[in-house]
Amino acid sequence: MRRRRRRLQYRVTTGRFTLSVVIGLCAISWLLIYFLTPRLQAPAGSAPASFLWEGLSGYLPAWANTLASFLVYGAIGYFLVGLNNRFGIIRTRATMQTGVYFLLVAVCPAMHQLYDGAAVAMAFLVAIYFLFGSYQRSRPMVSLFYAFFAIGVGSLFFPPFTLLFVLWILEAYRFQSLTWRSFFAAVVGWALPYWFLLAHAVYHGRMELFYQPFRQIVELGKPFDLSLLTSWQWAILGYLFVFSVISTAHSVASGLDDNIRTRAYLRSLIDQTFFLFFVILLQPMYCDNLLPQLMVCGSVLIAHFFMLTGSRTSNVLFILSLLGLAVLLAFNTWTLL
Repeated sequence: MRRRRRRLQYRVTTGRFTLSVVIGLCAISWLLIYFLTPRLQAPAGSAPASFLWEGLSGYLPAWANTLASFLVYGAIGYFLVGLNNRFGIIRTRATMQTGVYFLLVAVCPAMHQLYDGAAVAMAFLVAIYFLFGSYQRSRPMVSLFYAFFAIGVGSLFFPPFTLLFVLWILEAYRFQSLTWRSFFAAVVGWALPYWFLLAHAVYHGRMELFYQPFRQIVELGKPFDLSLLTSWQWAILGYLFVFSVISTAHSVASGLDDNIRTRAYLRSLIDQTFFLFFVILLQPMYCDNLLPQLMVCGSVLIAHFFMLTGSRTSNVLFILSLLGLAVLLAFNTWTLL
């Protein structure tokens, strides 16, 4: 135990000021990238709700846009703490998952502007919260309604987000919360944002707004066209994939250390992680909007691994993960100069 406490991994993961230090480092990286790449533009959106971010970005000066993006990701990080405290995914009241998420976003300068992916990540996290809340409930209709309502809202910003519908129905079945009533509650929850969109389109005589999300879902790009991925996207995807595989292997190998409920939550996050990897591989043009969601799942899995291990090997992996983040920040910033 003494050897474990002397290791960097233990001191960082259990430190009282770790999250504060991470937030400070991320703020510095945000400022550094803002001054090094003043003309950095957020990925353009084409969904019906994209005008919300794009309109806001048009009125905000560059510094306010950068600050707003930092606050949005900060809100996601805050809810990650609440997610763990509510469902006990990590066996301590940990903030490590928030620190990991901040660092992953910080090393991707292209994500430091307001864009649809941030809104989708927020909706994704809310949906996870209510999906987990449906676990083995006798009346899961309300939880699944809100979970799929969040998916519907997120799909207004990024229509392919609807692809999660089928996966989450399967997850609800695993959580023993899928009944005919809860299934129809999920369908109504997903459809409700589109009813509002339909009313808006009819009132303003712009029915193309209502048809557009469905066209984007159907009109897929060339599958497996990996040439669409930029160098910085390859770098962060490679990093996430390596540590997601390691974290998944640890979760499966040490599954008996967690209770049945926690194992179900972790298995759901693993399913979502590799489903998102598969969608990015199948449709690389969606990478920008899927990365924030992938980071949500990956941050919890990676934090679970580093919080609950203490061997010499895990300490070496922890040091390599920090070095890898530093290299990613330098490389991703250099590619934008």
